[in-house]
Amino acid sequence: MSRTTTRRRHLRAAAVAATSVLLLSGCASGTAADGKTVITLAGPNQWNSNTTSFGPAWEELVAAFEKAEPDIEVQTTVLPIGSAYDTLSTQLAAGTAPALVFNQASYTPEQIVPLDPYLAEPNPYVEGNERWLDLFNPDSYGDAQRNGNGELEFIPLNLVLPGLFFNEDAFAEAGVSAPIESVGDLLDACAALSEAGYTPLAMDSNQLGSSWTSTTLLSMLMNPLAEEINVYAVDGTEGTAPVVTPKSMTRAIMTGQIDMTETPAVAEGAELLKSIFDECATPNWSGVAASSSFIGGEEFLAGDAAMAWGTTFAIGNLDDVDWAWSSMPFPTVTRGDTPLSDGTPARFGAVAGGTSYMIPATTSGDELEAAVKFLQFATSIDGGGPWVQATGAIPSIQGVEAEPTVLDLAVGEWAQPRVFEAGMLGSAEYANTNIWEGYLLGTKTLDEQLEFLQGIAVTGAHEAITYFDWSEESWATE
Repeated sequence: MSRTTTRRRHLRAAAVAATSVLLLSGCASGTAADGKTVITLAGPNQWNSNTTSFGPAWEELVAAFEKAEPDIEVQTTVLPIGSAYDTLSTQLAAGTAPALVFNQASYTPEQIVPLDPYLAEPNPYVEGNERWLDLFNPDSYGDAQRNGNGELEFIPLNLVLPGLFFNEDAFAEAGVSAPIESVGDLLDACAALSEAGYTPLAMDSNQLGSSWTSTTLLSMLMNPLAEEINVYAVDGTEGTAPVVTPKSMTRAIMTGQIDMTETPAVAEGAELLKSIFDECATPNWSGVAASSSFIGGEEFLAGDAAMAWGTTFAIGNLDDVDWAWSSMPFPTVTRGDTPLSDGTPARFGAVAGGTSYMIPATTSGDELEAAVKFLQFATSIDGGGPWVQATGAIPSIQGVEAEPTVLDLAVGEWAQPRVFEAGMLGSAEYANTNIWEGYLLGTKTLDEQLEFLQGIAVTGAHEAITYFDWSEESWATE
């Protein structure tokens, strides 16, 4: 079976205002009756529908760690994917979070343990290692993941890389060749696939479908702005960075260098997005329940849709399909698609953000030590390597080989980080919501959508100024 080659970086802002404290059963940490230090890890299940376990490979990882550290016990709390963000955000704000929490949550800097001091020390589970950070591929984890204050706040146990998965049999029947190179070619392919009786692109109510598509389009079209607005280094000082930092992006919004209502590339990206949804997506997508595998997973796995957005975590769901499948990057916006394109290739970035965990500031003493040890073990070749390979994920550390089913997804331009990350143009208020729904369904005009996008970009900029304490910068009040 052939497989064709295939970041959303979330700008965390002020913590969600909690109206109640959500307590999780099994989240207690501390000392057990046998004297062991007990820590609890809480996060969503990314691999299966089990409500109590992340699966056999995870249980084996925990067992191996407890064998290496017999005085530590690790408990796992599985959170529903749909509510994990709000649950962890509320707990972090209330000071009730367990020792280790999934990194996709809203929080303020004082609620999280900065990990740079630990990353500067050796990982005790890797012989000869002098600095834990050196285990990670710098293209995947490092400067690009630092917050506006230049700190690393989470540890990636693996990497995530979405892409377009497709039914090879459907493509052959419709006469469509892969990979699809341009957005114009994608629209042509959708027409051919529709004629052949397939839904071209499976879609459901999961906001990731429009988010991944829009961010990919806008990051390409707005890339020419990167050089102009890239004025801060990763540590927040004046300079430049390999990718545009949150501080540079925030300054650009506050100074009007980026205005979603006046930057032509935004309107162009919005119109391309709507064309793709109108011509390719499941017609009633907003009423289709979100899938735990692919976007529009039920329709795609049934063989009724020819393409679907998915991540490397979803590959196991293809084991039982009776058709050949492959994967590819999202197509590039070319000059043939729009004169606003500068030829920037489509990128998403095989970077940290898959299964990533951080330590709440309320974790201290033996529990803090134990939590750090677990993260070190899970990012060691012998400790975490078997788990990464068993789950079919992309390794976050060097020295662990990816399984063949995902190896092709992690090479080429698509796997490289975006220089301009359009996903940062948002607000915590709208995290995990579909900010494009009204426009895509026709209840908002393009001008109304652009005004809305500008509003949340400005709101997000003010959130970032508060979050990172940039209020003394000359541009912070413009």
